[in-house]
Amino acid sequence: MSSNNTKAKWFLYPVPQSRAHVRLFCFPYAGGGTGMFRSWVKTLPNFIEICTAQLPGRDARISEPPYDRLTTMVEAISEAIEPHLDKPFAFFGHSMGAMIAINLAWVLRRKWKKEPMHLFVSGRRAPQMPRTREFTYNLPEAEFIEELRRLNGTPPAVLANPELMQLMIPLLRADFSVCQTYEYVPEPPLLCPITVFGGLEDETTREELDAWREQTSSTCTVRMAPGNHFFLHSTQPQILRIVEQELSRVRMNDATGPAIDKTQSYGSDR
Repeated sequence: MSSNNTKAKWFLYPVPQSRAHVRLFCFPYAGGGTGMFRSWVKTLPNFIEICTAQLPGRDARISEPPYDRLTTMVEAISEAIEPHLDKPFAFFGHSMGAMIAINLAWVLRRKWKKEPMHLFVSGRRAPQMPRTREFTYNLPEAEFIEELRRLNGTPPAVLANPELMQLMIPLLRADFSVCQTYEYVPEPPLLCPITVFGGLEDETTREELDAWREQTSSTCTVRMAPGNHFFLHSTQPQILRIVEQELSRVRMNDATGPAIDKTQSYGSDR
C-alpha cells in the first residue's frame, strides 16, 4: 500500500480551493467513508478547504483490504499526507477518526516537525483513558450484527440485507479492531488548541471527554450536543459553525504554522 499510485488515493478534495487559508483533513468513524463529509463544503466558507481521507476498504478503495491496527494505518497516512501539508492545516475526526487524528498529529510532529493548527475530536474518549468495554470486533456474526443494531449507526435496511452485510462486516470488524486493540503510548502535549464534541446520550462519558485537556498545552474546549454516538449528523450545522469560528483565526493571524491562543477559549458548556 506504499506505492505512489496508492498514495494518490488517500485524500480527496470535494471542491478544491486553491486560495484557501487552511486545509481541513477529515477522518471518518468505523465503517464510514468520504461521503459523510462531502456536504460540508456547502456550509463552510471557501477559506477552508475540505480534504477527506479515503481509507482502504471503502469508496474507490473497496477492493483493498482494510487496516485492522491503528499504528500501521497511521504510518501509511503519514507518508501519503506529507505533500498535502503545504499550507496551515487542521484535523477533524469522529470516533475512530478522532483516534486517527491525534495519533497522526504525533507522527507528523516526529517525522516532519509539523502540527495541525487545530484538532477537532468527536465522540471518542481521550487516548490515555483506559478501555472499559469488552471487545466486539471478534464476536460471532449474529452477535456482531446485534451489536451494530445496538449502536444505531447502521441503517435498518442495510442490517436487513444479508448480501450487503456480507460486504460490510469485514470492513466493520477491521475498523472495530482498529479502535479496540489500540494501546496508548504517552506523548508530549500538542501545541494546538483542541475542540472536543460529545453526545449527551452517547456511551462516551463527560470524564472521558474532559481528559482530552491533557493532550494539549493550549486551550481545550468541550462541547456537548443532544444525540447518541452519531450526533454529528443531527447537529452538523452547529458543529460546522464552531469549526468555522475556530479556523477563522488563521485568516486573522495569516498563520504559517499552528495558531495558538492560550488566553482565549471559544466558550465551553461549563
